[in-house]
Amino acid sequence: MGAHGPKPTLLLLLLLGVMCRAREVLVPTGPLYRVTGTAVSISCNVSGYEGPDQQDFEWFLYRPEAPEAALGIISTRDTRFSYAVFGPRVAAGEVQVQRLQGDAVVLKIARLQAQDAGIYECYTPSTDARYLGSYSGKVELRVLPDMLQVSAAPPGPRGRQAPTSPPRLTVHEGQELVLGCLARTNTEKHTHLAVSFGRAVPEAPVGRATLQEVVGLRSNLAVEAGAPYAERLAAGELRLGKEGADRYRMVVGGAQAGDAGTYHCTAAEWIQDPDGSWAQIAEKRAVLAHVDVQTLSSQLAVTVGPGERRIGPGEPLELLCNVSGALPPPGRHAAYSVGWEMAPAGAPGPGRLVAQLDTEGVGSLGPGYEGRHIAMEKVASRTYRLRLEAARPGDAGTYRCLAKAYVRGSGTRLREAASARSRPLPVHVREEGVALEAVAWLAGGTVYRGETASLLCNISVRGGPPGLRLAASWWVERLEEGELSSGPAQLVGGVGQDGVAELGVRPGGGPVSVELVGPRSHRLRLHSLGPEDEGVYHCAPSAWVQHADYSWYQAGSARSGPVTVYPYTHALDTLFVPLLVGTGVALVTGATILATITCCFMKRLRKR
Repeated sequence: MGAHGPKPTLLLLLLLGVMCRAREVLVPTGPLYRVTGTAVSISCNVSGYEGPDQQDFEWFLYRPEAPEAALGIISTRDTRFSYAVFGPRVAAGEVQVQRLQGDAVVLKIARLQAQDAGIYECYTPSTDARYLGSYSGKVELRVLPDMLQVSAAPPGPRGRQAPTSPPRLTVHEGQELVLGCLARTNTEKHTHLAVSFGRAVPEAPVGRATLQEVVGLRSNLAVEAGAPYAERLAAGELRLGKEGADRYRMVVGGAQAGDAGTYHCTAAEWIQDPDGSWAQIAEKRAVLAHVDVQTLSSQLAVTVGPGERRIGPGEPLELLCNVSGALPPPGRHAAYSVGWEMAPAGAPGPGRLVAQLDTEGVGSLGPGYEGRHIAMEKVASRTYRLRLEAARPGDAGTYRCLAKAYVRGSGTRLREAASARSRPLPVHVREEGVALEAVAWLAGGTVYRGETASLLCNISVRGGPPGLRLAASWWVERLEEGELSSGPAQLVGGVGQDGVAELGVRPGGGPVSVELVGPRSHRLRLHSLGPEDEGVYHCAPSAWVQHADYSWYQAGSARSGPVTVYPYTHALDTLFVPLLVGTGVALVTGATILATITCCFMKRLRKR
């Protein structure tokens, strides 16, 4: 028994090994459902064979009306294999067999016909030493009529539409581009539709290579965007929805120049095969519209009026700005801001901001114009007015109106899309003609430390309107080693045009008083003068005019000559200096002698 025990086991292993190497031909599980006019691919592979790595394949069709008759379709080893019903289609390349590898091929039929329905057999001629296993595989193909329909959704896309077919649609930059598509199928089997909106660049031929997907609804109801539109989909600017049973609507918010082109709707019909995979069985495309995007930069224009202005000081100045062009109205998709800029005569560039209305219609004044009576307002749908209640000579210059157009992105986010400036508008304001002169001096000519220094300033005025007011301020420049310091002059004090005194910082830090001692005479007093008050002082008068809007305008200014203030020392004070020095020396000498005597006396006392 021990010698013969292993033989049945060995025989069984050999038998299993032979069975494992039996030829097997695999084709997809059927039935497969496809649609007339579309392509189909049926795979076939063989395993467990003997012989060369490259196997041959032959395809046959058994039609329902003749289930026993095998019609030769195509073979990998015989070019004359095809029956007459398939010969022309094979010769034209409409039917072909493609080898994937030595033991795997795929049968491809480019355009299915109704008579292509039936049982497809993939047969592999034997290369085995013994006939063992399966040499063919069969799968049923059922050909369905094409029931897929795709068209532009009436009443057509939103926007300005030209009566052409397909329609030509013009939208403004920043507006919504809305396109609709109808897609339906009456296929008897359960299928899913995938609908995609695509764009081709203007005048480009339409094809898979030129059609860029914008957004699509997949067969699993997921919404996905093409790569260039992914950010806009995530931001909510791009939307795709289904309305009813067969209507699909795409909304592209904030249209951009790059959105121009020819838009198409592509519907694909999908079915689930018995193996659980999904296969596309039909696809159709319809042209929706040729879309032109009218950019704001190509339309925005600004004009100003009423022309060159010449006015006198204190008179009102009004300027009008008109924004024109084929522009969308302000609101949900677009917004505008308008402002005025002024550059002094001969100055380069657009100048500084005077006033503006922002996108919300809120007005603001530019730097340097705060506190003045200036109004910026919208007087018509696209007309804006700048009004200066009382012009000043400093308002003379070149004015320009600046308009900016914005489009709204997702939410309330604004993006500047265009800007335009008007031609320059010259404005001339007559000068006040005020001439000032100032003469300043130190009363008494000489001043000593501890006394009060009085500086006087007399002002003379020529010209100017009635009601002219004068102001005067006092300034000092410090001396360093007999030379003026490089730092700026320092305000000591002054009296404004309204009679209110303003005190600065006195070099010596003592009390200061400023006063008007006559209609055109000002006085500065430095009490308890000290050496730190030494410096070069001057008087700076200015002439002021009050306009009808109660604002003040400086009509002229001047500067007096320098006045040197040097605090002298009294003669009596100089006599005390030697006395003090002598007394100090005597005290020091006496203290030294006394200390020496005391030291010697203490030494003797210690010895005793």
